[in-house]
Amino acid sequence: MTSNAPRRTVITAALAAAAAAATTAVARPATAAPGAAAAPGAAQHGHGGGAAPDDAPVDYHGWTSFPDWLFGAHSGTRPVPGVRPGLEIGRATGSLDYTDPHTGTTATWESASWTSPVRKVPHPASELIASWNAHTPAGTWLQVELLGTYTDGTATPAYVMGRWTAGDGPEDIRRTSVDDQTDGRSSIWTDTFSIDDAAAGPLLASYRLRLTLFRKPGSRLTPRVWRLGAMASNIPDRFTVPASVPGVGAGVELAVPAYSQNIHKGQYPEYDNGGEAWCSPTSSTMVIEYWGRGPTAEQMAWVDPSYADPQVDQGARYTYDYQYEGCGNWPFNAAYAATYPDMQGVITRLHSLNDVETLVAAGIPVITSQSFLASELDGAGYGTSGHLMALVGFTAEGDVVANDPASDSDAVVRNVYKRAQFETIWLRTKRINATGGTSGGTGGVCYLYFPARPTPRQRRALASVGVI
Repeated sequence: MTSNAPRRTVITAALAAAAAAATTAVARPATAAPGAAAAPGAAQHGHGGGAAPDDAPVDYHGWTSFPDWLFGAHSGTRPVPGVRPGLEIGRATGSLDYTDPHTGTTATWESASWTSPVRKVPHPASELIASWNAHTPAGTWLQVELLGTYTDGTATPAYVMGRWTAGDGPEDIRRTSVDDQTDGRSSIWTDTFSIDDAAAGPLLASYRLRLTLFRKPGSRLTPRVWRLGAMASNIPDRFTVPASVPGVGAGVELAVPAYSQNIHKGQYPEYDNGGEAWCSPTSSTMVIEYWGRGPTAEQMAWVDPSYADPQVDQGARYTYDYQYEGCGNWPFNAAYAATYPDMQGVITRLHSLNDVETLVAAGIPVITSQSFLASELDGAGYGTSGHLMALVGFTAEGDVVANDPASDSDAVVRNVYKRAQFETIWLRTKRINATGGTSGGTGGVCYLYFPARPTPRQRRALASVGVI
């Protein structure tokens, strides 16, 4: 964000459409700061598949297969077959002199690009979030752009959805979102495309994603991208949702490691100071380790040896968005998860806790984003304008078992929250805030991390929520 903007204030202005009538709005749901500053904006939404409180349209579409990479418009890129097909630089067709706004360094990069086929959104959308999985050797990076078409037939600008690299060494750019992108009808709020006024329109009718891969001139290195996709949605305003009936996940609990974000308070101010700001990388770390992945001791050697759970510090460093000045960029967290061997990460929306039950029953934890007053979630003991936690199971009665990183120690991270309360704070798109005003709700956003080769049951569960 710009240097004079309050930190964490502009991100969940996403979906201004869905909360155009709102007088106040939320801080970025992917930060865990109770009482964080707010921005104009609105709500986020839910995803289809399984029993649901409504039929709000959500469309996740990903490009992952070798045939996927064959189609579209190539400019120097080539598809790579194999067990995990991907896209990489075949030959450089472009050049960019890029001044990194976070280091002041200007460097020349050669590039190649791929533009996806047109994806027509099944229902016109008011919001879109892109995500990607890639390997970026030191000295390489990628950029994802949204090329949209409105329902009136006109085009959006070429919106930058992220400039990303896994590393942060001297040869790397600093991973970053791009602020101040708007055409007066839509805007980019850190990682989210949002229609400014969904009631007035126009909405998003279709889109393409343009992927540009960069490397140093003359280098033979190349990024390789395994998954590129986007979730487009349009959810009506709602302050509450009807509770779903417990289903296949009742009584199932996954053995997900438990880590507290609060024990890291004050650590590494350059990565947003630990504590309440680290809910997203802490949740990501828990689920990455559940899948048997994580950083090596050598990779974590930079962490102060007196700090507990250094893998959380590692996650914060390598999800940090230098423009947003925080670790809560949703696609950056998914991309970080996918830097570990044979892992995938997707950002989408779900419709209800029944969707979560289907995934959990198949062995897939779900990281959710929500905001609430302390009085709205019994047992939490805090309120927040935006927070991530890992849903790891359900009690026999269908209540939510959550690894909530906003806890004072690892030993008390496991919490049980009432089903109806949790479903409302997660899926709603508008809420009454602590000052009595109206703010946006986080609305069903989730991170899904899963193996590159899921089991048949996991494939069916992912397909049931639109992720293939």
